[in-house]
Amino acid sequence: MAKTYTATAADGRPVSYRDGKRWAWALSVVWPLLPFVGLAAQHFSGMEIALGLPLVISYGLMPLLDALIGEDENNPPEAVVPQLDADRYYRWLTWATVPLHFVAMIGCAWWAGTQHLSWWALVLLAYIAGADSGLGLNTAHELGHKHNPLEQWLARLALAVPAYGHFTVEHGRGHHRWVATPEDHASARMGESIYRFALRELPGGMRRAWALESERLRGLGRSPWSLGNTMLQSYLVTVVLQAGLVIAFGWVMLPFLAIHNLVAWWQLTSANYVEHYGLLRQRLPGGTYEAPQPHHSWNTNHLVTNLATFHLQRHSDHHAHPSRRYQCLRHFTDLPQLPSGYFGMFPLAYVPPLWFRVMDKRLLALPQVDGDLRRVNLDPARRAELLARYGDGAAMV
Repeated sequence: MAKTYTATAADGRPVSYRDGKRWAWALSVVWPLLPFVGLAAQHFSGMEIALGLPLVISYGLMPLLDALIGEDENNPPEAVVPQLDADRYYRWLTWATVPLHFVAMIGCAWWAGTQHLSWWALVLLAYIAGADSGLGLNTAHELGHKHNPLEQWLARLALAVPAYGHFTVEHGRGHHRWVATPEDHASARMGESIYRFALRELPGGMRRAWALESERLRGLGRSPWSLGNTMLQSYLVTVVLQAGLVIAFGWVMLPFLAIHNLVAWWQLTSANYVEHYGLLRQRLPGGTYEAPQPHHSWNTNHLVTNLATFHLQRHSDHHAHPSRRYQCLRHFTDLPQLPSGYFGMFPLAYVPPLWFRVMDKRLLALPQVDGDLRRVNLDPARRAELLARYGDGAAMV
């Protein structure tokens, strides 16, 4: 049964709340084990193509379920949020997910290293393993925003699987500060394809994370190359893990791990691309940017994919309140809304003409934009083209 939380609202009214999704959140825990469905399918069918079943489930079945089941706009009352936040059941779920990312990655590596797979099947399995390890970035995202040593360490361990140890530094101290501004390489610009965005976002994140962590350590009188560097702590675990796989399963691990890592990074790039596309924080009279608000992120309340991603898709409330735990994130009316969950939006982003056709008109129709390209984060390389297409270029330059 769902647990009931009771409290007294600010106006003195009694408030009660039951999280009807309490047990359904376990989907986020077991979802990293999806590649084993493909391994079992190949084992029992004898067909290598069966390894691709997780991709069919992720990018076929999940968007279909999102469309059929629809959105969940249920919010926890603010009066019970402290109780909901303190319920350790929800954080145990995130903690339990961390070792499962290691299990899934090692399981796929074991299969690649012990089965006689054709070259294309090896690539397919490495892709699936990498896409799955991209979920480790989501788990680390949830844990990395929490201000206690245990969850910070668990975040670094989760990041070791996709070899992305700089993420919590870059995300928490970089992206959250500059989100939805031209200065942020992790905020996609209107007219910018995901492929051009990746060339800006991936190296930019690493550079900014190193600069931020180096600044922090030098302020403590320590070298950036010391073990106090949280990025290096995570990367050392990556080296031990991936070198161990090469030793255990041979040189076939080198192409496997290279594809795995790149695809895992691509998953994060895909999420970053859809989360803030074209949205822009306005400059205040003093030259600084307005504080991040819920309308500076694209949101989606689609039930099924949110249950598989620890509510990552309620991204608007997350950016307004970064330390709020996933079970407490809220829906707001009149927010920028994606037409599907991330499992549907990622494939759309991979075909830029379709993405622009769907998302550009949705972006321009937002109340905070109202067709005015001065209120949009524009791709400088396509600025003149977009102004000519959507507005009076002379008035908006």
